[in-house]
Amino acid sequence: MSGGSRAGTSGGGRPGRPRSAEADLAILDATRTALVELGWSKLTMGDVAARAGVAKTTLYRRWTSKSELVVDAVAVLFDELELPDRGSLRADVEGVVRQFATLLERPEAKTSLMAVVAESTRDEALRGRIRSTIVERQKRLVLQGRERAQARGELPREPDPSAAARHADLIFDVIAGAVVHRLLVSGRPVDPAWARDLTTLLLGGLTAVGHTP
Repeated sequence: MSGGSRAGTSGGGRPGRPRSAEADLAILDATRTALVELGWSKLTMGDVAARAGVAKTTLYRRWTSKSELVVDAVAVLFDELELPDRGSLRADVEGVVRQFATLLERPEAKTSLMAVVAESTRDEALRGRIRSTIVERQKRLVLQGRERAQARGELPREPDPSAAARHADLIFDVIAGAVVHRLLVSGRPVDPAWARDLTTLLLGGLTAVGHTP
């Protein structure tokens, strides 16, 4: 299942007014480019509009603030993540870990994500937008991977929906948190050996990789 582009999903548009997917993509691309070049503090809606070749009124019809715009610019990148069937749960997990890491190594993805996360520490509404626009959308990968593993008989079905939802949240948090910390906090690579070890920890527990809890 491909995430696909979701440009133009923000709620800033006027009811009934047609949207241009091409304009949305140009705006989001210009936003990420400007963030890399200028940083969060110097980025303005006017600069993005000029780079995208659209009027500022066009920009404000789609996004009411810089925060909303940057979150959507990040979300479109994350929508590129996919979970092709690699034949086993282990291979699927390792594959998505490496794919996520490759995405975060792109300057526009790294800069944009770090900018919105830093800004969200002072803005509860922005944190909520990050959760709904990025986190909740990308949990599709966990749900798809789990369903596939259950169909193969690698994981048991979970009869309790609330427990299944909690477990999906935890799996997402472990994978996303570990990769983000490794790349963006520690500044170390997500190489095949590290991806294998993370997968082993997730599937088999700490003792499976020779660590004592």
